Amino acid sequence: MVNSPIKSWNEAFKVYTKPRVLGMLFLGFSAGLPFLLVFSTLSAWLNDVGIQKSVIGFFSWIGITYSIKVFWAPVIDHLRIPLLTNLLGKRRSWMLVAQIGIAIGLLGMALTDPSTSIQTIAWFALLVAFSSATQDISIDAYRIEALDKEFQAAMAATYVLGYRVALLVAGAGAFYIADFQNWSIAYIAMAGFMLIGLITTLIIREPNHSIDRNVEELEKELQKKLHIQNNNNLFSRLAIWFSNAVVSPFVDFFTRNGKQAFIILGLIAVYKISDITMGVMANPFYLDLGFSKTEIANVIKIFGFFMTIVGAALGGILVVRYGLLKPLVLGAVLIASTNLLFATLAISEPNTTLLAIVVSADNLSGGIATSVFIAYLSSLTNSAYTATQYALFSSLMTLPAKFIGGFSGIVVEAQGYFSFFVYAAALGLPAILIATYLLRKQAIEETKNEEKKEISQ
Repeated sequence: MVNSPIKSWNEAFKVYTKPRVLGMLFLGFSAGLPFLLVFSTLSAWLNDVGIQKSVIGFFSWIGITYSIKVFWAPVIDHLRIPLLTNLLGKRRSWMLVAQIGIAIGLLGMALTDPSTSIQTIAWFALLVAFSSATQDISIDAYRIEALDKEFQAAMAATYVLGYRVALLVAGAGAFYIADFQNWSIAYIAMAGFMLIGLITTLIIREPNHSIDRNVEELEKELQKKLHIQNNNNLFSRLAIWFSNAVVSPFVDFFTRNGKQAFIILGLIAVYKISDITMGVMANPFYLDLGFSKTEIANVIKIFGFFMTIVGAALGGILVVRYGLLKPLVLGAVLIASTNLLFATLAISEPNTTLLAIVVSADNLSGGIATSVFIAYLSSLTNSAYTATQYALFSSLMTLPAKFIGGFSGIVVEAQGYFSFFVYAAALGLPAILIATYLLRKQAIEETKNEEKKEISQ
């Protein structure tokens, strides 16, 4: 990772006055709002109306939609929407369609009774998840193209802040509304909050879409190897599109990283397994311990939110101080170990102070791991294929975790919460081992480079 030149504090803070940087705050909110509404908040709603734990666990598979978005990312990157693309541009048109889909899905969930129409809830939740994943792809592409590389860290920072605020609204906010009204009113309110994203999409300007000559050469070379000829017929146009949009980003990644590419992909696949698996049963766990929805919301609001922000900021500082891999190992260790705190909570008497301590530790660890991991994923992308490659990484990051998380309810029903959290902690061991391996490999390479410099001198 290349470090940027050190600037004055005044210059650094002025970055956040740029309109497009500020716009990412609202786009981050729009991206973060739907996530919990088809994940842990939905789990709490289903638990509240008496749905079996095993069914709640299977509902988490809806989140797999986020994990397979790489399959339609190239389509979003290249397909024009009639009328809308001409009116709003390639990125904003897809954002708008996705945001409308999210709002419709949330309203559909709100108007459906899960105790009698669980399948209908599932279909509307799937619509929300698919539209949300589509929005993520569009926003990532917009973020990359809207400003130069030197402003990308600021763009990401405001995006993460907006995303975290949305998680607070969709988590604690929805709990408050459900406690004072009901879950249907809560989801109607969440659909209304999507207006923030819709208005932002209509206000912001479409970024410029430049063509990289090096990318053109890579794509032409790949077309030659695949024996694709431009005969200007439908088949050849589709073949060229598939080669440029789908094949080239993958070839570029493996060319740059060689054999180590598989180890890197392995780390991406397992890094969040422990965290996501635990998250499926977190809210049902709190409720089953006897905490009220208001108590849960208070702890999440006061401790969870702020500790996540502190953790994210600390993760950024650690990366600057120690580079990427050391904090990456630390994040993996923290994610796994905090599950053991939940195991302790499972065998303790209900206590809001202990709950606050455990939630604080979990969110602090999650904030550190998330900011470090985002920085790591960003360092792996080629600017020419950032949208598609980032979709690949983010999809791979959650796909195994979502699949394994689907069995969470079965583990809880069979073994109880204590064994479940120990099991979730154990799932974090592969990430620790792979990250440690990459750290040691980097240290060995740095030592060899230093020895070569000494010999040359």
